[in-house]
Amino acid sequence: MINRMWIGLLAVVALLPLGGRAVATSELTILWAEWDPANYLQELANEYEKETGVKVTVETVNWPDFQDKAFMEFNAHDNAYDMVVGDSQWLGAGATEGHYVELTDLVKETDLTKVMTPASMTYYSEYPKGSGRYWAVPLEADAVGWAYRKDWFEDPAERKAFKDKYGYDLAPPKTWMQLRDIAEFFYRPHANPPRYGVAIYTEQHGDGLIMGFMSELFSYGGELGDYSTCTVEGIVNSPQAIKALEAYKKLYSFTPPDWGNTTNREEDLAITGSLAAMSMNFFAFFPALANPAINPNASATGFFASPAGPGGDRFTALGGQGISIVSYSRKQAEARKFLEWLVRDDTQRKWADLGGYTADAHILESEKFRNATPYNEAFYQSLFVVKDFWAEPYYAKLIEQMNARLAPYLLKDGGSAKGTLDGIAADWKTTIAENGCK
Repeated sequence: MINRMWIGLLAVVALLPLGGRAVATSELTILWAEWDPANYLQELANEYEKETGVKVTVETVNWPDFQDKAFMEFNAHDNAYDMVVGDSQWLGAGATEGHYVELTDLVKETDLTKVMTPASMTYYSEYPKGSGRYWAVPLEADAVGWAYRKDWFEDPAERKAFKDKYGYDLAPPKTWMQLRDIAEFFYRPHANPPRYGVAIYTEQHGDGLIMGFMSELFSYGGELGDYSTCTVEGIVNSPQAIKALEAYKKLYSFTPPDWGNTTNREEDLAITGSLAAMSMNFFAFFPALANPAINPNASATGFFASPAGPGGDRFTALGGQGISIVSYSRKQAEARKFLEWLVRDDTQRKWADLGGYTADAHILESEKFRNATPYNEAFYQSLFVVKDFWAEPYYAKLIEQMNARLAPYLLKDGGSAKGTLDGIAADWKTTIAENGCK
């Protein structure tokens, strides 16, 4: 039974019996990656300590080592961490391999499925999809969005030249076809200084390239598969998916030189270095572009949500993470109290004010949030149309296989879009058969 009494007393120390001895829970430790949102979470956790006397430390690891560190701790059944802010793809392994504590009762008690956006609960918290079982609560919501050079778009000469060529006004694109036109228009590799049309994700050692392509895939009416049955044949290689992949390859032809292994840092550089008219990136990296100390073009930088596909569908790839209780923690009861505090409306408002990306639908819809930064309106639009990659325990193998097929086609003119996606379907069928559909 969970103690529901208010915990605003100083220096509250809960004691849990373990192996015949008591374990003090006056301190909790959260594992996350090293970036600005982790700093915001530490600031928020300091408020929790003031209210309860329970110290919460956010321990960070650089992004390239974060997953390895987390799963090393999980597999060792180590109790060094009480909570982890894990990627959405970790849900399958966290649930089926016993690393996460199930939080379904907490979700029901806090009515979280009505508080947070539906997509955030589906992708950050629920496993298996559609099961109504939850293993995390949304923390840092995120999605793929776009930055663009407002001064280039608003230049009268550019606007006239664009309309003369394409027959409509130059403005942030509402469709992927318009985005392609704008990328083509601004692609000027021989100008002095050179300009390029667009910067897109192409990184293949993680999920960068896949996240970039997914945003266009979903908007073209394509899917990665049927998660309920783990069916991929005819889905990941559907006609819609083929057209989306061909379109993403076309965008790559308008990128700056040597753009064959790029992710967050390079996408920001495309704007700060005046390389490209538009740049794809996760919203979590847009604060730097609005900061004049980092971006000399901050006042001339605008933002927009991923556009619609040819059939009017508009989706974008999900980023961000939920926060879970580690099953090997000796302080699970106190960790749960922290999560109950974290999802409160007033706490989520503080989180948003600090710079964290809340998934609380009511806060997202508020004028205060939508007008707080130059990119919050686009973020608000995006978080209601996000879709994610597989969250199966073997997701890393699926990513590896997809990268191995996409990269040669996109970056080296290897084969056709259909052949590439047929290959992914065949690879995935084998992997799913070997591991079983969860």
